[in-house]
Amino acid sequence: MTDEDRKRAAHRALVDRVLNGEGRASAEKRARAFSNDGLPPPLDTLIGKVVDRPAQVTEADLAAAKASGCTEDQLFELVVCAAVGHAARLYEAGLAALAEATVNGRPGHAT
Repeated sequence: MTDEDRKRAAHRALVDRVLNGEGRASAEKRARAFSNDGLPPPLDTLIGKVVDRPAQVTEADLAAAKASGCTEDQLFELVVCAAVGHAARLYEAGLAALAEATVNGRPGHAT
């Protein structure tokens, strides 16, 4: 197995773990946080900030999400899922860009 294969396997294992492993938050909510799509307010606000502008997450965002019925453990899991989901999309986009810029394994032959 090449280093690249090991990296991709580790990536797949991480994604599988956050989406399908044991957790306090439901698998459905974790998947929605991972994709940053379909969460009800105020979770959508919190998760959207985690993905798009994490420095702007406030105590009020966390308090509102907690007041909506989530435990701290569930919120932690949803925030991790959102961060991993965003990182996974960036990783896949990077791999796609590399593949597009490389023809027959040779860099510098963009299409």
